[in-house]
Amino acid sequence: MQDPPVPDQTRPAGVSATAGTYPPDDPEGRLLAAWVAGDPVASRQLVAALAPRAHGQAMRMLANRAEAEEVVQDALLRLWRLAPEWQAGRARVSTWLYRVVANLATDRLRQRRHLPPAPVAGLGPAMADPAADQPDPAPPVEQAVVAAERARALSQAMAGLPERQAQAVALRHLEELPLAEIGRIMELSEHAVESLIARGKRALTQALSGRRADLGFGDD
Repeated sequence: MQDPPVPDQTRPAGVSATAGTYPPDDPEGRLLAAWVAGDPVASRQLVAALAPRAHGQAMRMLANRAEAEEVVQDALLRLWRLAPEWQAGRARVSTWLYRVVANLATDRLRQRRHLPPAPVAGLGPAMADPAADQPDPAPPVEQAVVAAERARALSQAMAGLPERQAQAVALRHLEELPLAEIGRIMELSEHAVESLIARGKRALTQALSGRRADLGFGDD
């Protein structure tokens, strides 16, 4: 993963709550406030805390490393722009960032509906080579190709879902977040989240035609 954007160390204009006003269970909020207050190290600490999970979230939704990196960079840039006006208690910084990542990734999935499917690396005419019938001396490579195919199939199916359904399914079944946290990210009740997930799963089941188990969807 490329290094996510870190703002320059010039104190941004504006007024924000001090780090001391954030509860102990919101360390990212305390770091954001510290950066706004002029701490030159806080921004890098905040990126180190947030970027890996945000990138993982984008990767699981998009199955494309370059797009995932762009989404994370865009989300962090939005956070830096918003930082001077951030108010303690409005939302956890991590929750806000993961919501933005989900929205940006869903936008890209929606755009894919109008594009032809891209081939998976390693699959194509070369697979017809007689040598393909020979035992594969490198099982990890074969596993990687299969994993890429599954990720592509899931990504294409997710692109066909309505935006909110795609977000809810991704956060529940790819990120494995509890319903309460998904509700906070999407600003919905748990009941509404459950309804979105149920409808999304039904649509994915039809789209994936029996490959549901292979792609890792359970019954919960």
